Amino acid sequence: MEEFFFNRFYQDPDWYIEETFCMDPFFVDPDISKARTLDTSFYTDPFHFERAKELIFLPSWQYVTNRSEIGARCNPLTLLPRYLDEPLVITSNDRNQLRCLSNVCTHRGNILVNEPCNTSTIRCRYHGRLFRMDGQFVSMPEFKEVEDFPSAADDLPSFPLQEFGDMLFCSLGQRPFAEYFQEMMDRIAFLPIHEFKYRPELSQSFDVNAHWALYCENYLEGFHIPFVHAGLNSVIDYGSYTTELFRYSNVQVGIAKEGEPVFELPENSVDYGRKIAAYYFFVFPNMMFNFYPWGLSLNIVEPVSISTTRVRFLTYTWKPELYNTGAGSGLNQVELEDEEVVESVQKGIRSRFYKHGRYSVTRETGIHQFHRLIAGALT
Repeated sequence: MEEFFFNRFYQDPDWYIEETFCMDPFFVDPDISKARTLDTSFYTDPFHFERAKELIFLPSWQYVTNRSEIGARCNPLTLLPRYLDEPLVITSNDRNQLRCLSNVCTHRGNILVNEPCNTSTIRCRYHGRLFRMDGQFVSMPEFKEVEDFPSAADDLPSFPLQEFGDMLFCSLGQRPFAEYFQEMMDRIAFLPIHEFKYRPELSQSFDVNAHWALYCENYLEGFHIPFVHAGLNSVIDYGSYTTELFRYSNVQVGIAKEGEPVFELPENSVDYGRKIAAYYFFVFPNMMFNFYPWGLSLNIVEPVSISTTRVRFLTYTWKPELYNTGAGSGLNQVELEDEEVVESVQKGIRSRFYKHGRYSVTRETGIHQFHRLIAGALT
């Protein structure tokens, strides 16, 4: 069989590509000039929507909350509500050190903490099992006769928690934080991220009638800017728009037109001398860090159903006097324009006559990378 495919490849490369797609509908050629986009079944089949939970989202890093919003020693939260829907609790000790724990009792699965509270231990209200603030099991009534008890399985699972400015991120998997965030942290190291203030009154959520990946794909290319975003196109130089790829992230660099707000870059910056209007960082699979001279707009793409997505726009200001200027202005209008086109694509990908597209070699490298990461996770 291998010899057969080998010979057919050299006799008829197009046949080989077609057969590869038949065997693996999520094959994405590493050569973008030859590659086709993901098979539309990824966006339309509930089976793949469910698989993505464990294979794409569970191993990734996800935003959980802001440190400034933690006002108690026990703070319950749900990671990606309505999708991963994982109950967690963030605890703090006397030294204000934070931990991220499972919020599920290891006895019978009861939710342990239902609202923020100040306590020195965590006790299950169902049968009285007691835990320390680091998740370690302490005691359990009526369990003297149980053999091989307690064990490590009776402790609450603990998950890595990482701070980035005021933002907190956790991962249910074991991949290092740096694999996802290091290039971004290095690139914007000149910014005092610890001075960025969360502004809940400027933050909001949008419900989009489209698959979560379609929303991400729209973000991952500036190709559509001249056609969809007239306002944004008037303040950035589309011809100088570039995309750089990393392991689990990428950045689109927006160059300002004359007279528009730009970053004041230090001489040691790799971008020194360029008129940077915005850094658009995407962290796989669903986070968008939009840095502007006034601060940051963090967008979290949360799957709800196979055709519904919630997008949270979290605003952090650094220079509030520059807010809503330059590339970082009119973000609500930009969102509405993106929603309209993404929802249109959601309708189109259900067509019986559309299965794959092709990539612009110069403008869609971010989408190509995104699709290859998805394909690698699923296959």
